[in-house]
Amino acid sequence: MAGMAMEGLGLAGRDGAREAVDHGPILIWGAGAIGGTVGAHLVRARHAVVFCDVVPDHVAAIADPARGLVIEGPVAQMKVSAPASLPGDVKGVFRRIFLAVKTHDTEAACRQLLPHLAEDGYVLSLQNGLCERVIAEVCGAHRTMGAFVNFGADWIEPGRILYGNRGAVVVGELDGATTPRVQALHALLAATFEPDAVLTPNIWGYLWGKLAYSSLLYAQGLAEKGIADTLARSELLPLVRALCGEVIAVARAEGVTPLGFNGFDPAAFGPGGTEDAARASMIAMEAFNRPNAKTHSGIWRDLWVRHRATPADAQIGAVPPIGRAHGLACPTLERLIAMIHECERGERPMADSNLTELMA
Repeated sequence: MAGMAMEGLGLAGRDGAREAVDHGPILIWGAGAIGGTVGAHLVRARHAVVFCDVVPDHVAAIADPARGLVIEGPVAQMKVSAPASLPGDVKGVFRRIFLAVKTHDTEAACRQLLPHLAEDGYVLSLQNGLCERVIAEVCGAHRTMGAFVNFGADWIEPGRILYGNRGAVVVGELDGATTPRVQALHALLAATFEPDAVLTPNIWGYLWGKLAYSSLLYAQGLAEKGIADTLARSELLPLVRALCGEVIAVARAEGVTPLGFNGFDPAAFGPGGTEDAARASMIAMEAFNRPNAKTHSGIWRDLWVRHRATPADAQIGAVPPIGRAHGLACPTLERLIAMIHECERGERPMADSNLTELMA
């Protein structure tokens, strides 16, 4: 199925756009926690960067040398300034556009940025979920680049972002090819942002692995305790196995073997995984998250700090329909999504007991 999906995206056959090496400024579309952090590092390394965001005060801060975009936290501290504008005010055409909007805003953002994307350029998805599918549909598969990120960052206020911890950064072509442009992109990120960045021939394995891990972050969003403290609750092992197992089973039905990162071992939670292996992975994930300045998931912040809708339906919610096409049910995942929506509507309070209820 994975190979068939790649053909469906129109990646067979090379063209100039696939082989072109990148030059010119980079457009960061979505300058929040992820886009702002990566973009600030590129600016610090003296690369030409243009930011685009929907929050006027944030845009004004980035463009104002006196205020600037401030990155704080234990990993890096800096203040940079660069051209920035609202989506409707973007000018020019770019060969590299880094997309970092919320998953459910992907299609709308792609349609807005499309006039600014060079024919031989690409959009890089710095997002969670299977956004590359959406980008490919709107912008063309030959102008879509895959990425997986797991570093921790939070948008605090206009012009201010917390970079809480380093984490996996992986890039790859959708069909696994090693092209000059993906090599150049990998070298850029390794030199400016994450020295251990990975160039992979299997970006879909990482994307599905992150989807499984994201189910745990959505579960933490229901609770009071942070990520590490939630993972430390050994009584939740059956819940973790159920959530991750449902996602991994669907991935395998799609012909994808999810890949691990930062303590998360998909094989421990998939078909054939043992309780001992799953418990060891939970311990490893807790150890990775324990020292991080980012203590709670972005889902938790959406629900209880920023009081806005989460991208649950577009992100982990994409899994059950794919599962149904293969005759696979995802009851735990669907119940989790329903509970997230209850929180969004103010019908369910934040409580650690939500996870016990979900497990039951």
